Amino acid sequence: MSERSPAPGGLALVESLVNTVDLESGADALDTAEGRARFGIAEEELAPARELRESLRVALLAHAGHPPHRTVTPLGELLAAAPLLLTVAASDGSAALAPADAGPLLSRVAAAVAESLVAGTWTRLKACEAVDCHWAYYDRSPAGRGRWCSMQVCGARAKMRRYRAKG
Repeated sequence: MSERSPAPGGLALVESLVNTVDLESGADALDTAEGRARFGIAEEELAPARELRESLRVALLAHAGHPPHRTVTPLGELLAAAPLLLTVAASDGSAALAPADAGPLLSRVAAAVAESLVAGTWTRLKACEAVDCHWAYYDRSPAGRGRWCSMQVCGARAKMRRYRAKG
């Protein structure tokens, strides 16, 4: 788990959703009413929310050059079902993609992904390389080649494993 600052803009929603489960302990914030309320998820929407979370994780693993952690519905298929609207401000003519309905998590995630595509930040949101972690983090490194959510925790563990394997 990272001490990094949150991802910018709408990516904070994506990062936060992916990080609702701790793969090492199995604790899932979506198991609680409070955790679901943070994302506006009703109990009957739990299965699709978890499916979206794991499809996002696979995309974030791919951003970091890692294989999928499991077979999931492709993120593109899920996001294709999200109704978005193109809004144009009368005051300055600025345009944005917005959820057609602010409630559904899928539409809010789709709008966040679209916003990050335009901003050029989508591929900077990654999942940690450590198989017992896969925590989402925003890679702020100059070269964009971060591999772990935390160099002090997951990065140090990986380096220690490699060191011991050489011994």
